[in-house]
Formats: sequence, structure tokens, C-alpha cells
Amino acid sequence: MTINFPTPLRWSATLIATFALCFAQVPQDPGSKAIPLSKVERKNKAPVSDEILHVKIPKPTEITLPNGLTILVLEDHRLPLVTARLSILGAGALGDPADAPGLANITASMLTQGTKTLSSKQIAEQTGELGASIGAQAPWASETATFTASGLSDNAGQWIALASDILLNPSFPESELNKLKQRMKVQLQQQRSTAGFLMQERFSRAVYGNHPAAITSPTPEALDKITPAMLAQWHATRYVPENAILGIAGDITPAQVTQMFSALPSWKAGPTKAALPTATKPASGRRIFLVDRPGSVQTEVEIGNIAISRLDADYVPMVVMDHIVGGGASARLFMNLREVHGYTYGAYSQLVARRYAGPWVAEGSMRTDATGGAMTEFMIEINRIRDQAVPEKELEETKRSIVASFALTLERPDELLDYAIALKVYNLPADYWDTYPAKVMAITTEQVQRVARKYILPDDLQIVAVGDAAKLKPVLDKYGTVQVFDTNGQPKANP
Repeated sequence: MTINFPTPLRWSATLIATFALCFAQVPQDPGSKAIPLSKVERKNKAPVSDEILHVKIPKPTEITLPNGLTILVLEDHRLPLVTARLSILGAGALGDPADAPGLANITASMLTQGTKTLSSKQIAEQTGELGASIGAQAPWASETATFTASGLSDNAGQWIALASDILLNPSFPESELNKLKQRMKVQLQQQRSTAGFLMQERFSRAVYGNHPAAITSPTPEALDKITPAMLAQWHATRYVPENAILGIAGDITPAQVTQMFSALPSWKAGPTKAALPTATKPASGRRIFLVDRPGSVQTEVEIGNIAISRLDADYVPMVVMDHIVGGGASARLFMNLREVHGYTYGAYSQLVARRYAGPWVAEGSMRTDATGGAMTEFMIEINRIRDQAVPEKELEETKRSIVASFALTLERPDELLDYAIALKVYNLPADYWDTYPAKVMAITTEQVQRVARKYILPDDLQIVAVGDAAKLKPVLDKYGTVQVFDTNGQPKANP
């Protein structure tokens, strides 16, 4: 069967996921008898036919400006809306100076806080009057800063002009910078009370080591060092058109885009061309890290190591392998730890693959008293995907689920825009997304087992747990030497 997009679809991935959660079982009482895995009903099966799904995604019209900026225009006239997304390689937090973590993040946040002619208040007022949304971010571990703007198509010329002024002419007022620093310092204190942040901080440092991707937050001292002049310098050298890809999707034509940008001030070419990020490599030897939160009634666990980049030839087989192990409510981790044993409300895995290799990680939250049993089952599933061939029926269901989920994302113009930008960022073939379902459906049991054995090495797994160390250390000791840290990230004597 062939689907040509854009075509309205009746069901969204979010809605389907909501139904799956509504009808999932609650965790069992710890005293109840476990249900054999063979008796547990697999939920969230993809309702697709035996025929391979074929898609033909609309190709964007590509425009290259004299300054080197690439613009991709995807027309979708179903709604009077337009979304613009500018991805700037080299402007993300991955490139932060070692002594100024947070510089990229703060630069992005400060763009809307003033231009050469507008104050932050005026920017907010004009954005609201136009019914638009304008913002920027430079996430941790990302080499890319993303500037986004969206609004109605009938006044797109106005809010695009405002967005262009914000992007090209930021003034980085010191008064606004000081306010932002104070808010960030409060956030730094607050995040150390959350298990999620503590987990991410320790796991990133475990798998990335000295690589810049290990950094997940600034320090108060680093924030104090950052000045308006540093922000202006970062902006001048990193926010350059030759490193940028602008995607525009919605109720707009390439001719309108060309006309709009011809009337805007020119974005001058910059001095730097973004190179590939520094390569990462897997950590060697199994290590166990425990972040102590005394009195915690819950444990957060992440288990994994560096795997592959988005450019690796093993990417699609790894996607399928990951989906089998922990890709959702019908995957092995969820079925085992939740449905069979009732240890947790959910256990999952994920593959992080950028232009540099990121980790494959299995993760979950469980009651403190269920940590021992949960760890046993995590390791059982990690070894099972390596040691046993995936049954053909399970593999087929998994592949069809991936393809069905992919098809559902194509109903949204912003998703189509992301796919178009990805082709450029990762230098993928023009028909990559058209043939993606066929690539997934072609994956074999042998390929799944091969990548599992190659990239998931039990003796090199990095294990991080956050919870009550007095109760958790005896559980984790069986997996190796445990290093204990406090919530400030400092080494701590064993309880």
C-alpha cells in the first residue's frame, strides 16, 4: 500500500499511546504471584496489513541564499499556519568553552530579551499582538542551536520580520542577563532535589567521560563569568548562515518565502564552518554509580554505554533492537518488569544517536524494595537480546509497530519539516524517508542479534542508580564495586 502525504490522518501517536496507557495493568501487589511472561497479553500491536507500507513524502523546495543559508519550504495549505525552524550547527552547548558551560544556552535564551531597537517588553508585546511564538534553545550535549517561530499565514511577513530582527540583532542587555542568571541559579538548586536530574548528570558523566557531552548544567561560578560581550562574541562567530538550515512548513509558497527574505536585512556570512563533533567512545569496564538520596522510597536506574552515531550503517538494526527491548508498552522490559513482576509503572530503553555516538540505555523507576528484583530482570533482558534469537513473530510485530508509528508522524507538518532538515544535517539520500519503512521491514533476526552483541557488552555496562544508598548498596554490590555520590555530585563514603 502507498501513502502520499500530506493527508489528514484520524489518529495521532499521542492518542494511541494514551489508550495504551489507559488499558495497561497497574503494578501488582508485591505479595501477589507473578504471571508467566508467556501468559501476558502483548498490547499496543500495530494494526497494519501484511503488505509493506510505502510512503512518498513531499520533497521541499530548496532555496539557497547568496550568504550560504539553505531554506527548505514544505507547502501544506490545510490550515492557515506556518512554522519556521532554523537549525544552526556549531551553536549548541556541545561547543561551550570548558570554563564557561552554559554560554550557548544563555545566548539562545537571551535572543528574545532585546534587540538594537526593541526591549524585551516590546518584543513580548509585538509577538503577542501578532499571535506568534518565537524562541530559541541550545540543549545540553547538542551541537545545534534551534531558533523557532510560528504563527498565522496571513501575517507571516510581519512575524517573520520580527523573528529575523530578534535573530540577527540581539543586544544582550546586562540587566536582562543578570535576571536570567539569578533564575538559573535558583533552578540549579532546585534540580538537585530531583532524581531525574541527578540520574542524567551521573549517567552522562559515566558514559561520556571527558567529552563535552558529559556536561548537563552550568555551575554558579560559570554563570558569574558570563558577560554580554561573551554572548555577543558567541553569537557573531556561531550564528552564521553557512552552518544553518531553515525549514519553513505550512500555508506558504516558495515564491512568498523568497519575496519575504529579499525584503529582510542580509544575514552576513560568518568566520567559522561547523566541523564534526569530537568522537566519543564506550567506557571500558563495568562501573556502578549510586547517588544517595536518604529516605527515598523509589529508585531510578539507568544501564548502558556508548553505542553508535546517527551516521552509522547499523542505525536501523539498532532502532529495531532497541524497540524490541524497551521501545514501549509492548516491549520486553515493560512486559517483564511491570506486567509480570509489578516492580514499576514502566521500564524502557532508548538509543541516542547524533552526529557523534551516543548511548543505548535501559531505564526505569521502581520501589526501593523492588530494586533487587528489577535489576535481576534488567540483566536478564539485556543478556536475552544478545544470547537468544528474536522469535520471528515478535520481530515482525516490532517492525510493523515502528513503521506504523512512523506513518502517524507524517500527519504533522512540523514532523515533515524535521525529516527534511535531518536529510541535510546527516547528509542522507534524498529518498531516505521514502524507503525507511522498507529498510525497517528488511531487518532480520540475525541483524538484531548481531548489533546487540556488538554494542551491548555486559562487562562494560555503566550502571547508575539514584535512591537510598543504605538500602541500595547491598543490592548493587553483586554487580561490582559501587561508587557513592551525594546530591551535589561529590564522592561520599559508603554507607
